[in-house]
Amino acid sequence: MIIEDMARGLAQVPGVVGVLLGGSRARGEHRPESDWDLGVYYRGELDVAALRALAGPGVDVAAPGGWGPWVNGGAWLRVGGAAVDWILRDLDRVERVWADCCEGRYEVGVQAGHPLGFWSPCYAGEVALGQVLADPGGELTGLRRRTARYPEKLREALTAGAWEAEFLAGAAAKGAARADVLHVSLCLSRAVGVLVQALYAADRRWCLNEKGALAVAETLPTAPPDFGSRVRSVLRRPGDTPEALSATVTRARALIQETLTLLRTPTE
Repeated sequence: MIIEDMARGLAQVPGVVGVLLGGSRARGEHRPESDWDLGVYYRGELDVAALRALAGPGVDVAAPGGWGPWVNGGAWLRVGGAAVDWILRDLDRVERVWADCCEGRYEVGVQAGHPLGFWSPCYAGEVALGQVLADPGGELTGLRRRTARYPEKLREALTAGAWEAEFLAGAAAKGAARADVLHVSLCLSRAVGVLVQALYAADRRWCLNEKGALAVAETLPTAPPDFGSRVRSVLRRPGDTPEALSATVTRARALIQETLTLLRTPTE
């Protein structure tokens, strides 16, 4: 298979430890046109020149740091008409993030392409949900085995962090009084994102990014009835007058409170 051959070639690049298939194709949720996402896990000094030679002419390979602090480099290729993404991952950093997750620590960083921020547990989730394609030293396989069980301390931290949604709704209420559509929309969008992360965590499920997250979150057992449709109603058209914006914020706050109550309800 072309992708497996590519993974084996990547694993031979100096600095590369292993290659993982991620995204919808790893989870069996892909469509025919879906990209192939290859996580290229490296340690120390990465031979970017060798990566560029492997990618071939006309492909821009971004070295570590070229794309930002979290999704820090890689390349976009076309192979046999299919889109293939190389996504660089510093394995030592992934291991540190995993250790933090086990202790209930996480952070949210600014990253291009992630409008609600990059949530650090994504690193561990990618390994847990991915498929190892090349792993000469067995390190990715070992880490995948460890991440198979969702850390309870991370679950507690992310569900406890849902308080931010109500704080954001309060800020949105102030923006509504000024008819500040941008501020209100951003506050409510992030509030929903915080709730979605908490709902995933409550179900001991890894949330990798915003794409498709609401569609999954609304099916989870802790989500309030009609969570998805209520979120869509809030975000679809918040309004542009103080009265309309305030009404939207009121509906959002009701949903937030209902969600927080369910998240705080003890489960077996």
